Amino acid sequence: MADLVEKKKSDELEESLAKLSVKEEENDEDDDEEEEGEEGGVNGEDKKKKKKRNKKKKKKTAKKEGESAVPAPNAGVPEKVPPSRVIGGYTDYYVKYGQTEPPTIPVADLFSNKVYPEGEILPHGLSKDPVPNSFFYRETAEEKRAKERLLNEEVYNKVRLAAEVHRQVRHHAQSFIKPGIKLVDMCEQLEECNRRLVQERGLDAGIGFPTGCSLNYVAAHYTPNPGDNTVLQYGDVMKVDFGTQIDGRIIDCAWTVAFDPQYDPLLEAVKEATDTGIRCAGVDVQMCEIGESIQEVMESHTVTINGKEYPVKCCRNLNGHSIGPYQIHHGKSVPIVKNDDRARMEEGEFYAIETFGSTGRGYVVEDLECSHYMKDFDAPRAPLRLQSSRKLLNHINKTFGTLAFCRRWLERDDGGSYTANGFSGKQENYMAGLRELCTAGIVHPYPPLCDIKG
Repeated sequence: MADLVEKKKSDELEESLAKLSVKEEENDEDDDEEEEGEEGGVNGEDKKKKKKRNKKKKKKTAKKEGESAVPAPNAGVPEKVPPSRVIGGYTDYYVKYGQTEPPTIPVADLFSNKVYPEGEILPHGLSKDPVPNSFFYRETAEEKRAKERLLNEEVYNKVRLAAEVHRQVRHHAQSFIKPGIKLVDMCEQLEECNRRLVQERGLDAGIGFPTGCSLNYVAAHYTPNPGDNTVLQYGDVMKVDFGTQIDGRIIDCAWTVAFDPQYDPLLEAVKEATDTGIRCAGVDVQMCEIGESIQEVMESHTVTINGKEYPVKCCRNLNGHSIGPYQIHHGKSVPIVKNDDRARMEEGEFYAIETFGSTGRGYVVEDLECSHYMKDFDAPRAPLRLQSSRKLLNHINKTFGTLAFCRRWLERDDGGSYTANGFSGKQENYMAGLRELCTAGIVHPYPPLCDIKG
């Protein structure tokens, strides 16, 4: 029997102190007080006017400082809990920002100062074999950290916007994913919300990759193809995986859905392993160190299913990965088992820390009908025999670039993007062309990854 659970998070590897803007605003207030203290030579009326102006200035500064954190005037109180297990929190947490329930307002419109919420920020992990002095310098040199923030703040802000979109879509999805829902309906509802909240703009902003909803022994890369009417059952273990992107900066995040309490220990094992991987990550940390730590935590757990106890195993041939602009797999892999990969995380890189726990053999193979495809980032120039291949390649370049796509999207009226195609993007009779693009190495197929069926 193989029940698989996945959890992953994108980690910015960001060193963070208090924002520079906060420091500047505090200095502004100090200046106000100094000006008031120098009023001794003027008459009382002028002094009163001066104080009134200073009060207004302070109020405006305070609003600017807390704008992204203070609830909007029309903010609500979160109260809905998810029907699936272990997730925790409220599915409607976003109402505190003035979002509607269900969410309909683009996330960028919720924050008037265009400064978006920060996620959890952790210190760098420590390597057991550090590069001399490098970590100490990064952690203690405030000038270097301040300079890095100034250079990268625009990128970080885009990533935080994409991350907040993902959070709101994810929480909303957790409210409607229940036994009895068709997986195709679930995916389309989630993806429409994603397009709406990110303000889909073709390659400039939109969905990062197709919604994965891999069931039970399937670990990843499954989404319903046209005509697939699979229904979610109470006893299923489903890995939900979707992405958002803004200017090619991809947020890659997943969680596991289960309704039967006997799977709770499995979900907890993977959650704990993922959190361990994130805590270990950091500049100069070796990949093998992260994998060893994840495996130690994951495989310390067991789960009892239908009266039989199973050890929880890491899927040893699945990994996390670095993420580049418009490139979901950027070249570096983050293992989830102990190995000899001495490559190090470097400054400015983005990673998805992914962990997969299994009650099966802990090893996956490609199987079942393929639904995920992606144009190779370094695709060769190859002669194409079929006109349908050339037509489809033009559509892929225009609509997806090097972002992943699925067959469902090709058969939408907009072909995957209303911005790119209007309602004239639907692809007809494309399978022969898609096969030729795959054979030529221009497009890469990503079939479902499966452990043993049980």
